[in-house]
Amino acid sequence: MHEDFEADLRGLAARGRLRSLRARSGIDFTSNDYLGLAESEELQRAAAEAVARGVPVGSGGSRLLRGNHPEHEALEAEAAAYFGAETALYFGGGYVANLAIFSTLPQRGDLVVHDELIHASAHEGMRRGRADCVAATHNDADAFDAAIKRWRAGGGKGRPWLAVESLYSMDGDSPDLDALFAVADRHDAMLVIDEAHATGVLGPQGRGLAARFEGRQNVVTLHTCGKALGTVGGFVLAPRVVRDFLVNRARPFIFATAPSPLVAAITRAAIELSRTNPARRERLAALVHFAGGELRRRCGVAPSGSHILPVIIGADGAAVAVAESLQRRGFDIRAIRPPTVPEGTARLRIALTANIDEAIVAELFAALAEDMRIAA
Repeated sequence: MHEDFEADLRGLAARGRLRSLRARSGIDFTSNDYLGLAESEELQRAAAEAVARGVPVGSGGSRLLRGNHPEHEALEAEAAAYFGAETALYFGGGYVANLAIFSTLPQRGDLVVHDELIHASAHEGMRRGRADCVAATHNDADAFDAAIKRWRAGGGKGRPWLAVESLYSMDGDSPDLDALFAVADRHDAMLVIDEAHATGVLGPQGRGLAARFEGRQNVVTLHTCGKALGTVGGFVLAPRVVRDFLVNRARPFIFATAPSPLVAAITRAAIELSRTNPARRERLAALVHFAGGELRRRCGVAPSGSHILPVIIGADGAAVAVAESLQRRGFDIRAIRPPTVPEGTARLRIALTANIDEAIVAELFAALAEDMRIAA
């Protein structure tokens, strides 16, 4: 009955790309819990306080039916104020928020020009949307400009949409947002910026790398809650008319059960922590500086400059072997392979969090240097 599924899984296994779930173990260099909030006492207290004042665990329905809770609305108002946008709309996750953006906002006759390394959730949204889509060379603002010019020369009459991430999750690098905004202004384009891996960590008060552009009429940003903020969900920050359009037209919003009001209450506390308490962010920034120096000194690898440190190994098997060796030493490091990253660029993705210290980082890179020499 399931022969096709079994054949596909055998094919993945033959290529060394069969995935499976496993329990967490070892020192965390893999999660996106950048500020160490996910298991923090602060958010545990916020959860207990919310339960004590009667905030429900479940929402009971979609936001457009009975699922709209005062905690959702309070969270959206506080998120909009924190990030500096006109409005915010809360989704159950960043993936579904990106799905809603790209399947709903660009219209038939429009063009979406996206960075070639943009997240799978954006690709899924574009696949379900009505606009034409074209990839641009990674972090190359001129490539975005050229794509729009070619489209106009070929008769394109709609609105261009530029889609990028402010910090790329597998490379740890960032685009030149000023140059991209210049392109957007030149072509009367909308700019969608996925801040998922910058939220809470980078920019003033952790508001992201695009903070100074929030509130503009041609800007839509995505901020996730399941990474540095330590909870779950995602916000679309946008002008009010864009929010209203999503509420009325975005199927991932209309037909989804609303996120947990309890989680919304906890996320309000996470935002307040990010806004008022810079200590975790400062600690992480110091760790990034130290780790970058260790990676360069011990392994001869140039650091990304962010809390995401990719170490390109190349071949899938070699990346897996190095990761497994580090796991045996007690470090939770995972190999990232195609199709998540381009062919020939299998890598270790080392994520830094406020849960670790410099001594652990130095121990990791000493072990990595040894394993890389063996793998070579």
